[in-house]
Amino acid sequence: MGLLLDVEDTAVTRQTAQALARVGTPAAVRLIALAVAEADDNQADWLRTGVHDALVGPDGLPGVAAACGRLARDPEEAVRRGAAHVSMWTDGTRC
Repeated sequence: MGLLLDVEDTAVTRQTAQALARVGTPAAVRLIALAVAEADDNQADWLRTGVHDALVGPDGLPGVAAACGRLARDPEEAVRRGAAHVSMWTDGTRC
C-alpha cells in the first residue's frame, strides 16, 4: 500500500499499479482497489494511469475485469468501492 499511495513519487504509484494490474489476480487488484478507496485525487489519477498502462497489453483487461467481478462481492466496503472505480477504468467492463 505504501508504494501505491506514495505521496513523494507518483512514478512509483503508477508503476506499482501497472505491475499489479498486469498480474490481474483478485489479490493484486484488491490492493489497487484498497489504494483507490484511500487515495486523494492526484493519487487516484496516477493509479488509473498505471491500470490503463497495463490494459494496453493483450492480457491485461480480462484478468482485471474478472478480478473486479469477484471483488464486487468482497465483505470489505472499501474494496467494493475501489473495485467499482477500477472497473470503470477498464472501458466500461462492469463488475
